[in-house]
Amino acid sequence: MSLDFSTGDPRFAVDRPALIARLSVVLPADALLTVEEDLRPYECDGLTAYRCLPSLVALPENEAQVRAILRICHELRVPVVPRGTATGLSGGATPHPDAVVVSMARLKKILRVDPFSRTAVVQPGVRNLAVSEAAAPYGLYYAPDPSSQIACTIGGNVAENSGGVHCLKYGLTVHNVLRVRGLTIDGESVEFGSAALDAAGYDLLALINGSEGLLTLLTEVTVRLTPKPPLAQVVIASFADVRRAGEAVARIIAAGIIPAGLEMMDKKAIHAVEPYVKAGYNLDAEAILLCESDGTPEEVAEEIVRVVEVLDNSGASEIRVSQSEVERLRFWAGRKAAFPAVGRVTPDYLCMDGTIPRKRLADMLEAIEALSRKYALRCANVFHAGDGNLHPLIMYDANQAGELERAVAFGAEILELSVRFGGTITGEHGVGLEKIDLMAEQFASGEIAAFHRLKAAFDEDGLLNPGKGVPTLARCREYTLARAGTAPVTFVAPKS
Repeated sequence: MSLDFSTGDPRFAVDRPALIARLSVVLPADALLTVEEDLRPYECDGLTAYRCLPSLVALPENEAQVRAILRICHELRVPVVPRGTATGLSGGATPHPDAVVVSMARLKKILRVDPFSRTAVVQPGVRNLAVSEAAAPYGLYYAPDPSSQIACTIGGNVAENSGGVHCLKYGLTVHNVLRVRGLTIDGESVEFGSAALDAAGYDLLALINGSEGLLTLLTEVTVRLTPKPPLAQVVIASFADVRRAGEAVARIIAAGIIPAGLEMMDKKAIHAVEPYVKAGYNLDAEAILLCESDGTPEEVAEEIVRVVEVLDNSGASEIRVSQSEVERLRFWAGRKAAFPAVGRVTPDYLCMDGTIPRKRLADMLEAIEALSRKYALRCANVFHAGDGNLHPLIMYDANQAGELERAVAFGAEILELSVRFGGTITGEHGVGLEKIDLMAEQFASGEIAAFHRLKAAFDEDGLLNPGKGVPTLARCREYTLARAGTAPVTFVAPKS
């Protein structure tokens, strides 16, 4: 059944006063929010186009309270929506109107940092950057570094399998998490993975990474820590056209070079970022590449020479190498500030997230430019170019009639193109609400049915984060008919 977030779900008939009474017994007074004024900050995540007030918000402080909340909600058949700091961009933490939002923000203890095993055990509400700060005295850090790392939490990183600008060399969250502990919807404790190098049985740890709160609520995560490299330098290259920049990315990888980071920004992104950060970007460039090398001084020196040679042969109009740690951080500050920088030059934007083969980067940029003209909307592009993960930022004004609908249609076409180019509809932001219909673009009905069987193995009644991630088969059929032109494509904005 297609779930419309503008109304309640007929599967759930929540007795709100009874629910409040039950939860009030297991939670302190300040840990249960019930009035609209307090609920309003929880109506959306980073995808602000989708908004919906939850029924209640619970703020547990420990695993015992989380377990009690889940057992009550399971008994009363009340849906549960997990939430971290809501920096997600696909609507994964958008509430359901009948749901209890369970915020994990108060579970924020770093339980242990072990420099000998190079691991840290943390609660899900710990900020990404805080892990690296705690590990720094031991010469270690946590490698996955999303742009929102000063605010996003480890629990949310696992839920979305987040990446970051250094994921090309050091991997996504799934490559840096060794073990998770959590609770199923009925409050049963579960553990996946191991602090050892391997764990017996099926690799359910990989399944939990990127599961978007559909299977469990995490209460503890063991992450891998990485030694800080002795040296890192960034090469920043300017290009007079985006095709040359895209081809340079493919040539770097083809040369056998695996940089610590390889990022790309187009001219609209550069012009949004430079006045905001003053990173030293070339405002005349149509695109820039940031390519980082790290390791021993000898390793870095050798790799930098090779990278510069490839970039020069690829037609770069300007090449600079960071000469100090301050300059290196300034170059990266511009890339990491791309999202807030674009937010300064437009009332609203949608941040898309698809992945394509590196060799199609230039084709995709040219296609996005054509779509920008078609929909009469500006679009700035930033890419995790090394692994083909693109983040087009579609700018619109929600107060102008029709612009949100055009932005959504624009984004859908980008993701459809991603699939046709041999890629996927998401790289690291998840499916959430934003891409749920586009799952039918990527997967056949048999695959969707298998996803539902997997969901049912963990959550038979569909209480965890309902209406997210995986569409019903009926919804897939509706989408397929709409895209075939036999039914109109419509966009229903959820009511707040």
